[in-house]
Amino acid sequence: MELSEKVRNRTILVTGATGLIGQAAVKGICRWNRESDTGIKVIAVVRNREKAESLFGDWQETVQLLVEDICDIKPENLKVDFIIHGASQTASRAFIEEPVETIRTAFLGTERLLEFARANPVRGFVYLSSMEVYGAPATDEKISEDYAGCPDPLKIRSCYPESKRMCENLCACYAAEYGVPVKIARLAQTFGEGVWYGDKRIFAEIARCVIEGRDIVLNTGGETKRCYLYTDDAVAALLTILVKGVVGEAYNVANGSTYCSIYEMAQMAADRYGNQKMKVVINAQGDAGRFGYAPTLKMNLDTRKLEALGWKPKVGLLEMYERMIKDMCSSKN
Repeated sequence: MELSEKVRNRTILVTGATGLIGQAAVKGICRWNRESDTGIKVIAVVRNREKAESLFGDWQETVQLLVEDICDIKPENLKVDFIIHGASQTASRAFIEEPVETIRTAFLGTERLLEFARANPVRGFVYLSSMEVYGAPATDEKISEDYAGCPDPLKIRSCYPESKRMCENLCACYAAEYGVPVKIARLAQTFGEGVWYGDKRIFAEIARCVIEGRDIVLNTGGETKRCYLYTDDAVAALLTILVKGVVGEAYNVANGSTYCSIYEMAQMAADRYGNQKMKVVINAQGDAGRFGYAPTLKMNLDTRKLEALGWKPKVGLLEMYERMIKDMCSSKN
């Protein structure tokens, strides 16, 4: 990987390290370190030591655990060269049931990390934002980073995208006023190995239905269309943005070839990996927002800006499901 010389013998702080993308980042860096002898050290910020030890126990030569709530983190005594900040609430139902906590975790945690980067100059900082900052686009047109859509600020579920927007602005302000070298990654919905069997997000529910041989029941009409992203492709993108991205700018991160509706994705999984009797059933009754779902949208992300830095996704939607289903089966057993 051409990025190796820029991060060789450096220390990378990863927050949200037991989350799906966080753990993929930690493990990906560890594998890279072992294969290429880059001398990288990872400080993984976690809340649950037992969970972290079960995830990273095989990588003790690379990983140091820091057990802290991101809102209380005090990393002043740590020597850090790069930061990947991924700590965030991601459960859709929590956006409805704990909106204040969702905002507080996003803003306070990001402010803490930016203050640390200001006081202890780092070489690079990437903030994990979301495609949801664009609100609910209504057409299939490609969405570049300068798209001006926005969520409805009076909708309770908007606590998630609005907190991401505020944190993006905070990052831009710290870059402009204090010179913090922060960049922003606007990720599409990401999955692959490491998805918890009980994860409530739609991609995990589809995989569970396939594994358990039951119909895939959608609580919406399945019209929402978006791009998806494989976990390892996300990690490669984050590292690319970390060392090659422009300070204060945002980058869409997605696999454009995966753009489809939720219904189409469910049908694809049923046809390819399900049994012959499996069906996709629409059970849209009442307000789907009570589940914490985003409004119906069409999120066709334009990734040319990121690809200009040398990144390209490698894993398509069918293979993403194949790998996730295999991993979920092994973790279940």
